[in-house]
Formats: sequence, structure tokens, C-alpha cells
Amino acid sequence: MANVVVVGAQWGDEGKGKIVDWLSERADVIARFQGGHNAGHTLVIGDKVFKLSLLPSGIVREGKLAVIGNGVVLDPWALFSEIDKLTGQGVKISTESLMIAENTPLILPLHQDLDKLREEAAGKAKIGTTGRGIGPAYEDKVGRRSIRVADLGDEQTLDDRLDRLLAHHDALRQGLGAEPIDRDALKAKLQEIAPKLLPYAQPVWKTMAEARKAGKRILFEGAQGSLLDIDFGTYPYVTSSTTMSGAAASGTGMGPGAIDFVLGIVKAYTTRVGEGPFPTELDDADGQRLGERGHEFGTVTGRKRRCGWFDAVLVRQTCAISGVNGIALTKLDVLDGFEKLKICVGYEIDGVKYDYLPTAAAQQTRVTPIYEEMDGWQESTAGARSWADLPAAAIKYVRRVEELIQCPVALLSTSPERDDTILVTDPFAD
Repeated sequence: MANVVVVGAQWGDEGKGKIVDWLSERADVIARFQGGHNAGHTLVIGDKVFKLSLLPSGIVREGKLAVIGNGVVLDPWALFSEIDKLTGQGVKISTESLMIAENTPLILPLHQDLDKLREEAAGKAKIGTTGRGIGPAYEDKVGRRSIRVADLGDEQTLDDRLDRLLAHHDALRQGLGAEPIDRDALKAKLQEIAPKLLPYAQPVWKTMAEARKAGKRILFEGAQGSLLDIDFGTYPYVTSSTTMSGAAASGTGMGPGAIDFVLGIVKAYTTRVGEGPFPTELDDADGQRLGERGHEFGTVTGRKRRCGWFDAVLVRQTCAISGVNGIALTKLDVLDGFEKLKICVGYEIDGVKYDYLPTAAAQQTRVTPIYEEMDGWQESTAGARSWADLPAAAIKYVRRVEELIQCPVALLSTSPERDDTILVTDPFAD
């Protein structure tokens, strides 16, 4: 059976939740492979709305195995808060339906403290993090001082890990004018949650290998978007993990050969939350209209998203880097009623034209988008479930997007409702 990786191909908030839910109904295993509880997915199933941050989207469906891979950084208190909330909505979660990689690094309160202290100290140079400790937790992972899930099962190991971790963080906190960490309180907090967390801990790599060998369908779920990738995003205004499709393998303990189809989620326009360059950003009535019609507020943070025209240059770039086989184009209905639409087809920087976004931050701030204008449509596309339901101008827009990003549309989403989806190419097809 084919295994599918889903990645956001812009700055996140592309509508991955609905698409992953639509696909997860047909998958056997749904695995999160990077990020933390700074991700936000909204699922609409019937008359129920589920808002997930850390748990894989498949958790709301019975008979599926939801997996949190080692590429994720895990806040255990946020995890159980989310589990309690879903349980209250009637979702059954147990060790039969949820598995956590035992080598997953933990996000601790000290990571959140450091996140906020740094942002406050940075002033105008702030990056715009969610303040949830994601970056500092990844730093400790790479610095080989993380406390991982399995460490909670042995007190001596936990003591050793705490000593190494606090030697680093107390020095940082002193430099930022903060009090030292209360070691005993932190240890007690970890020992309190350990009995709840450890039953979910498993060698995920082994389970994934067995699932693949048995011919089960695996859906790899990414968080954030490709333009927030630590290597290929608009650095330093990025997240602290690899958001490209290649992370699906290393973030769950599988080889790259396990990936059969990469689906890039792409919004029919562009949005961004937080700081950083945004070539097609609109500060006019059109930008305001996109934000209002698209309900552009972050699922996790509630922050208003910046809005702009579709940037084909950036999406072509991210599709190439992630090896995207097809895109799921979402929120086409938000463009209903515009007399004219614009698509960015290139950039100009100091009189020189570019067909990609240069890495140098100084150049990114001087980008002028080159637009191609198209006729809009006055008819509604909301709820369309076939090409025949779409206005001719909307179809023309979709086809032009395909040409410019050099990647076909596999799915077309026309509303938050999961069934309002036009299937062109089945990602799970062998």
C-alpha cells in the first residue's frame, strides 16, 4: 500500500487539518513527525469541531493508531490537557490508539521560560515565537542534554539528565536576570506525570516497520509549513525543526523508501503569522477582505494572520525541495467575488529578476513581486464537489497555479467541510 506524507507548502495554516482528516479515514497509522504543540489543526467532523495542537489528526477516528514520533518535542502537560479536552468531546484515547516514541525529547517549563525571556530581551529583533518552548527544547536535543520520555522510567537517569540540563539553563537564566530553577520542584513534577506518560511509550520505529511490512497504509503528518523550515525557510523567522517531507523518515524511525507520495497543502492565497519577510503581503482592502473571508486567526495563538496574493515562486520552490507529487489546494472559495486576482510569478531585487527567493536576509527584505493578473469570478465555489461545479474562471485560476508551480493539483478543497473536496489524484493509490 502507498504511504503518504502531508506537508504545508507555505508558512503554515494552509488547511492541513481537514486534508489530513480526509486522508486519515483511509489510513491505518497516522504519525506526527516534527514540531510540538505550537501547531494547530482544526477538524470539522459532522457537527463537531476538534482543535488539535499536538495529537495526530487520526486520534479522533476509532480503529486508527496515532503515533507521536521522535522528531516531535513533547510537552507532557499540554498532551494530557489536550487528551482531557478530546475525552470531554467523546473521543476515546488509550494506549491502544496512541503511541509515543520512547526517544521523544520533552518540553519542560524551563523551555517556555527561556523562550519568553529571550523574546523580551530581543525587543524589536524578536522572532515572533509562540512562547511554548519549542525552540529551546530542540536546542537541548541537539546539545545532548534533553530529558526524553524513556528517562522518566529510571530515577538515577533522570537525576543525571537534570544535572546536565540545569547546569546549562541556570547559567542562561542568570545572564537574563532570572532566578535559578527549583530542581526539586521540577523533578517532582516530572515524577508526578511519569506514570501517566510512560504507558504510551513504545519503540515506534519497530511498530512502524511492522505496519509497513504488513501492508498497512501510513499517513505522515507534518506541522507548520515549508517556509518555516529551519534550513530552507525565511531564517531566522522560522521554526526549530525540519518541516520538509524528508523529516517524515527520520522523525519516525523509518527509511526514506517508506514514502510513496508527498502531498503539499497549498492555500489559494498566502498567509503568514508573526515576523519575517512576506513578498506578496497586502496592507489594503484586498488583504483585509482575504483575512475576514478566510477567518485568518491562528488556531493555537489566536493571532491575526498577515494576508497576500498567491506566491507561485515560493510554492514552486517548496514543492521542489520536498519532492511534492501533488498539491491539495485549499480555500479557493475565499477568492469568490474578487473582480481581479493576482499571482506572483517572479521577483525583482535591485533591478535584477529572480525566479526563486534568495537566502540572504538583506535581499529578502528588498523583494518586489512581479504579478500576473487574472479575471476573478462572481459565482460561489463554496461546497463544490466536482469540476463541473466550478466557474470557468476558477478552473482557469487553478490550472494556472499548476503551470506556475510545476506541480499538479491532486485535491481541491472548497470549504472546511471534509466532503467538500474534489479528488483528482488519489495519494494512496498504489
